[in-house]
Amino acid sequence: MKLSVIIVAAGSSQRMGFDKLLAKLAGKPVLQHSIETFADHPDVSEIIVVCPKNRFDALQLDNNKTIITRIDGGQDRHDSVAAGLGHLHSNSNFVAVHDGARPLITSQQISKVLEIAIEHDAATSARPVTETIKRVSADGFANEALCRDNLWLMETPQIFKANLLKKAYDIVHKNGERVTDEVSAMELIHHKTRVVANDRPNPKITYPEDIPLAEKMIF
Repeated sequence: MKLSVIIVAAGSSQRMGFDKLLAKLAGKPVLQHSIETFADHPDVSEIIVVCPKNRFDALQLDNNKTIITRIDGGQDRHDSVAAGLGHLHSNSNFVAVHDGARPLITSQQISKVLEIAIEHDAATSARPVTETIKRVSADGFANEALCRDNLWLMETPQIFKANLLKKAYDIVHKNGERVTDEVSAMELIHHKTRVVANDRPNPKITYPEDIPLAEKMIF
């Protein structure tokens, strides 16, 4: 069983105001945390990092752990994932897609999602919604409460049988679809994705204040 990993890290960090993926988190760039966790996982056979060359060159990686390849990304996230799929090794059985801005992913959660993906061909890390959810009007007023029963926040990694995700992305490309994650892509081929609860924080670094919060969560 070969697990390939696509780490998406091609964003411009416009909301951050600086390169969030190179921001230091516990002494290492945000992006490096994710790469090292996957590189240390015993089931990972290759890692494809989709990011600009200057961002990748700023990292200090031990390439002896596993094969790590950098490629350029596309205009949107789904373009970057498609580029990664085009570089998968031909014998890859499963592929994991992970956001490089989620540096707190653990080896244990990767294993849990992979185990369920092997059973169901498609699985994603996620967490149930626990906060109150409101629909807000265009002028900024809360006007409707939404029932949070059965609502989950999608995380990464999202792991799929490689040929199925390629099939889904063929549809994305053919129909000009815009998808924000791979679960949405799988829905285009009417394939369900099993949700795997993550019992540890795995926030997406989006704003400057997310860095000190993430540092408090490092374990």
